[in-house]
Amino acid sequence: MDELRNSAALRRRERGRRRRQPQLRGGSVLALPLRSRKIRRHRKSAASRVAALRARALPSEDSDSKVEPAAGEREGPAERRENSRSAEPRPVPVRRRPASASVPRRGEGRAALSRDLGTPVPPPGPHANGPERPWESPLQQVLTELNGIPSSRRRAARLFEWLLAPMPPDHFYRRLWEREAVLVRRQDPSYYQGLFSTADLDAMLRHQDVHFGQHLDAARYVDGRRETLNPPGRALPATAWSLYQAGCSLRLLCPQAFSHSVWKFLAVLQEQFGSMAGSNVYLTPPNSQGFAPHYDDIEAFVLQLEGRKLWRVYRPRDPSEELALISSPNFSQEDLGEPVLQTVLEPGDLLYFPRGFIHQAECQDGDHSLHLTLSTYQRNTWGDFLEAVLPLAVQAAIEENVEFRRGLPRDFMDYMGAQHSDSKDPRRTAFMEKVRVLVSRLGHFAPVDAVADQRAKDFIHDSLPPVLTARERALSVHGLPVRWEDGELVDVGAQLTTETEVHMLQDGIARLVGEGGRLFLYYTVENSRVYHLEEPKCLEIYPQQADAMELLLRSYPEFVRVGDLPCDSVEDQLSLATMLYDKGLLLTKTPLALN
Repeated sequence: MDELRNSAALRRRERGRRRRQPQLRGGSVLALPLRSRKIRRHRKSAASRVAALRARALPSEDSDSKVEPAAGEREGPAERRENSRSAEPRPVPVRRRPASASVPRRGEGRAALSRDLGTPVPPPGPHANGPERPWESPLQQVLTELNGIPSSRRRAARLFEWLLAPMPPDHFYRRLWEREAVLVRRQDPSYYQGLFSTADLDAMLRHQDVHFGQHLDAARYVDGRRETLNPPGRALPATAWSLYQAGCSLRLLCPQAFSHSVWKFLAVLQEQFGSMAGSNVYLTPPNSQGFAPHYDDIEAFVLQLEGRKLWRVYRPRDPSEELALISSPNFSQEDLGEPVLQTVLEPGDLLYFPRGFIHQAECQDGDHSLHLTLSTYQRNTWGDFLEAVLPLAVQAAIEENVEFRRGLPRDFMDYMGAQHSDSKDPRRTAFMEKVRVLVSRLGHFAPVDAVADQRAKDFIHDSLPPVLTARERALSVHGLPVRWEDGELVDVGAQLTTETEVHMLQDGIARLVGEGGRLFLYYTVENSRVYHLEEPKCLEIYPQQADAMELLLRSYPEFVRVGDLPCDSVEDQLSLATMLYDKGLLLTKTPLALN
């Protein structure tokens, strides 16, 4: 709270200077219905420089891919809402891989992904069956495509487009996001191949430090009652698989901490949402159910990876549960009405439902199930934002406007309060009008930009570390050739000069925040894949470098010549660029030459 107050005070001193925030651009299906203030100097100079850079830039080669609307969506929203309530889910054709590609049998090994985004490597020996595949799965194909897209925001948009395909993202956000349950049938068991598998879970149990309760839960739902059967200590393979054999579902919490492929998938998508993207993996044995009916406080995307699972999804029972801010307790079957969706998910299918939608799932017919739930938008509402803004607005109003410091009427208790709520006393009417007028004035004092910066700082801390493309790795500090060889350092001496052209490593990896009259750049590149394992990381930006720092943040993905950074001296230009480059926050247009 002190940081917000300090930031708000800094913003009030520079009240008259504002800038427009850059906007991120986003790009068989069954939809189920449900009824700045400134922190630096020389604003016009930096803004004009960004405009000039963008005017000179060549047309982008990574424009958003086009997705045709799904067939059968000709009726209007009202008709769709009425018809879909009783409609049986119907598959819609989607793009299929080339006819020459073969679908792998369930249980076959998957190709692992290398450390650089989208570069496939041969399957690991213990899980490989047969010769190397002559084709890539749809997931591996899109990751390979992403590796060739220079802009991180375009990569995020493209991956989200792939996740929803064949539904266009703009249609999803405009009509379905936070409103509808959505089922996408693909009839392609290989669609998510390479993301996660039961073999991966087994390898984690054998080779990584997985603990019950902290990383892995064993639960079952029998006769209307949920049981959690977590033994103490490490989740050894024999113990975990014995619980699975006894009918327990295994829930792996935060698989991105263990799986490179899940980490890469989420790290790209978090830029699409502007909110932390997390996940859990659920492995359920045949003919069982692991969890009781409940609703969550997140937007949920269910990716069916293996096997089959029967899902039932229900609308919020009343308006207070719609877009819920906290997860529910477990419900009994008697608490539920008729499901708005009842369907069996198969490998490659996608199910989306908003927070507040009750859901339950079970395995039937002798098949196990493995699915990953991608979650986002937890406590990311207007209400959460205003909870932070309004106390600061009241404090600022009290400090700056005498009307907020005037005393209450001496006799207000004679006509205000619950016991007087039905009173027609004109003094009560005047009191209520005074409150309304003062509340309406709070917007003038609201430190909206300061609170937005604080939430952005929190998002930076929540974020996964970025995944680098081959280009980003080669042109950043990670690609410098300096090394120890034959008893000495070689290829030493690469340095930035005023002629070097640079831009930020990625679009969403850093945020400039004013705190206590100073400026700090918070960044994600040193974050852990374990949630909040590290404290927030930041660099102090000195006032004479503030314009240059903001220019770098706003000009992405266009390059800026170091000598064109709006600093007072060449020394300030080089010290800022070198500090950012050494921290892994900048990349150069061409590899640095050795002196």
